Parts: sequence; structure tokens; C-alpha cells
Amino acid sequence: MEISYDVLIENIKNLSLPDKEELKNLIEKYIIEEKRDRIYQNYLKSLEEYHQKNKLKFSSDINELQKIIEEVE
Repeated sequence: MEISYDVLIENIKNLSLPDKEELKNLIEKYIIEEKRDRIYQNYLKSLEEYHQKNKLKFSSDINELQKIIEEVE
């Protein structure tokens, strides 16, 4: 079932205050979960590149880091 954005907003406006607060809390939790998942997926991708493709480069030297960044761009 798909609801248009404006209908959804209108339905939210008609909720009671406790329901709106609960919805807000749920949305915040969903956003946190999604961000965590994105971080984890990026970690897996980086790990794969490190182990299989050996694309990751590390350095504590600022000049070397600038060269690495320029290579990527």
C-alpha cells in the first residue's frame, strides 16, 4: 500500500500527541539503524578492498595523504 506524502503528513497531523511522540521516537530509531547499517556496509566494502584488491593506502604523513587523495580524484 502506497500513500502519497501529503496524505501521510495530513494523517500525522491528525494523530494524538502521544502517538506523534511515539512516531517521532520510532523514526529516530529507524534513522539510527539505517546510519549504522550504512557504516557497516562501508566497513565491509573497505575490508574487501583491503584484503582482495589491496586498494587501501594508509599514511601518517600529510604529504603522502595528499598524494593518495589526488590519485583517487
